[in-house]
Amino acid sequence: MSFASLGLSDEIVRAVTEHGYTIPTPIQTQAIPAVLSGGDLLAGAQTGTGKTAGFVLPILQRLSDKSVKGPSSGRPPIRALILTPTRELAAQVEESVRTYGKHTKLASMVMFGGVGINPQIDRLRSRVDILVATPGRLLDHVSQKTLDLSGVEILVLDEADRMLDMGFIHDIKKVLALLPKQRQNLLFSATFSDEIKALADRLLNQPALIEVARRNATADTVAQRVYHVDRDKKRQVLAHLIKEHNWHQVLVFTRTKHGANRLAEQLGKDDIPALAIHGNKSQAARTRALSEFKKGDLQVLVATDIAARGIDISELPHVVNYELPNVPEDYVHRIGRTGRAGAEGEAISLVCVDEFDFLKGIERLIRRSLPRELVPGFEPDLNARPEPIQLRSPDHQRRGGQPRGEPRGQSAKSAQPRSEGSRPGTPRPKARPGGEVAGGRPAAAHRSGGRHR
Repeated sequence: MSFASLGLSDEIVRAVTEHGYTIPTPIQTQAIPAVLSGGDLLAGAQTGTGKTAGFVLPILQRLSDKSVKGPSSGRPPIRALILTPTRELAAQVEESVRTYGKHTKLASMVMFGGVGINPQIDRLRSRVDILVATPGRLLDHVSQKTLDLSGVEILVLDEADRMLDMGFIHDIKKVLALLPKQRQNLLFSATFSDEIKALADRLLNQPALIEVARRNATADTVAQRVYHVDRDKKRQVLAHLIKEHNWHQVLVFTRTKHGANRLAEQLGKDDIPALAIHGNKSQAARTRALSEFKKGDLQVLVATDIAARGIDISELPHVVNYELPNVPEDYVHRIGRTGRAGAEGEAISLVCVDEFDFLKGIERLIRRSLPRELVPGFEPDLNARPEPIQLRSPDHQRRGGQPRGEPRGQSAKSAQPRSEGSRPGTPRPKARPGGEVAGGRPAAAHRSGGRHR
């Protein structure tokens, strides 16, 4: 099977080949013909399977083949809209659009919060065929009447499960109301939950259904292991493993922003180049750190879950869970940064006694037991007692004065989570504590147990 045999033009196949790909992945093999047929699509695939190219390539083909609809004079309309939950993912998707579409005449643009809106307004004055956006900043433009979505032919909801988790359903409904009723809808999701199926029932019209991996599966090419360590020895263990095995390009996940900053600083003192990336960093700092990490100039990138869906690095060798996530599904998204598109990778989790319940939840979700090991010289104290983990710590709270498009802080006093469109005090099913958001307007209040103030 080749990309050309899937119905893609010579120009698009040439760009794909120049990027180093010759054989489509299973999700691409199924999704590309489905999208080219013009019908709606519901696609579920585990992270790292080539999902982005699965919709970008056929969209480029469809827009290149079809004549432009819209007014005979004036600015050409936006023809495809791709919504993503985070800034990093939006930037990554739009980069793929430019990479694969470089031999076509199509123009693309990315927009998200945390940066000035005026340059985006200026860019919108010229031709934009494909727009990649986060929901919050998109609606900012709509409110300022700088954006017209009446000519959209194709809508993509990428990482739809994450958008639901982050409370974007209300904004998604607002966006849908602005689009033409006759359009092609594509819903892509790393996990395939019942909530996603419910959204698909409302959004999609007799969609083709693709599911290339069972729900919440982890890639077979990722070697997963757990190291039991004392909570106060984690930093020393991490530094030891990095130096002992000469690891490069290590993506390390912490639970909080403060923890990410502290760990990056400590690793630097251990002569291990490290930077932190999270929602309190400026967009310029996040972009710079990610760029250095991708190029291999930065040895360690310490991240909160903001980066779990936005980092796409071919053959990233190592992911380390410095702290386990309190939401089991986030483990799947974290380790999905390695072992992408068939490449091999390694996922290490440093687990102390406080996190045993989190580990059990993860193993139930992925339906497998993870091998336990000890690091010689760092054996844990078997008599250590667990300490309660603060699922919602002060550095999850945002302060005022943030740019529009960023979530604001939440009140710790509010006892009940609130879902979008529900009455105050109505609990949201399956509330998920902790976590943070980037690139969108509504934070997931249900993930930290409070309403927005």
